Amino acid sequence: MNFKPVAVDDYQILKPFFSGHPYSLCVYSPASLIAWSFRSFKAYYAIEEGKLFIAGEMEDGDTMPHRVPNRHLLLPLAQERISSPAELHRYAERMGFERYWCVPADYMETLDRSELEALFVMEEQKGYEDYIYLTEDLIHLKGNKYSKKRNLINQFTREYLRRGRVEVEEILAKDVAECLQFLDIWCEQHDCDADPESDLACEKNAVITALENMEQLEWKGLLIRVDGRVSAFGIGARLNETTATLNFEKADSEIKGLYQFLDNECAKRLFRQFRYLNKESDMNLPNLAESKQSYNPILRIKSYVLTLR
Repeated sequence: MNFKPVAVDDYQILKPFFSGHPYSLCVYSPASLIAWSFRSFKAYYAIEEGKLFIAGEMEDGDTMPHRVPNRHLLLPLAQERISSPAELHRYAERMGFERYWCVPADYMETLDRSELEALFVMEEQKGYEDYIYLTEDLIHLKGNKYSKKRNLINQFTREYLRRGRVEVEEILAKDVAECLQFLDIWCEQHDCDADPESDLACEKNAVITALENMEQLEWKGLLIRVDGRVSAFGIGARLNETTATLNFEKADSEIKGLYQFLDNECAKRLFRQFRYLNKESDMNLPNLAESKQSYNPILRIKSYVLTLR
């Protein structure tokens, strides 16, 4: 089977295969897959018998914690249909792959466990566990568990919003250059480029791809200007019928309450129609993990590696 590198221009080819899948991990979004396919992680695809097969490679400089060999498949995609363990085993053998990455826990729960264990060795992928939230929780922030979030948003509202210092807008083509300029500033503050193979450096490249191809990849984006300058933005996309992903959030951390205000506005303005919001993994970064946990996820979807026996 001939695999072709995933590129922005392939989005419309890939999109129909993703439309009916039930998977909750953010990697099963064509926009996200394309954005993250750069240098350290490279994605490839092939179509055969009405199924989309996605292969990935991670360069030797990979800093991810799972430490499994780097060449892999994702679960094959076909409209309105999932593959059985026997089919997965057959596909991988035929194509010369030894393992699948990013196999969602909710997929494995639908299977005959004995059949799965007879065909594959299962290993959890640390650092790939996605955080899932009820969108209405992120919109309304009700109850004591969100009191700190409401207080920070109220402080931002008093200091900036009520004084006319804030503009909230959808990200359009005319805004991309300003968002990229803010991304550079944010990355300087957080040392994104200190290690070109680090998670933050890879994320920066993914954000650049997303911003430069907002319309073509059907991203939804929101920016916030404070005193006339872009000081925050959020970007996300549809994942499946019930779930959207909020893939990227960047905000000036020196402006108190801005991150919380951005998060709330994205939930309200971009994703209100979805029941769930996936905010990706924490990449094993302690500060990011603490932030994601503070929003009280209703679920964390584990990711697994399946290696052929």
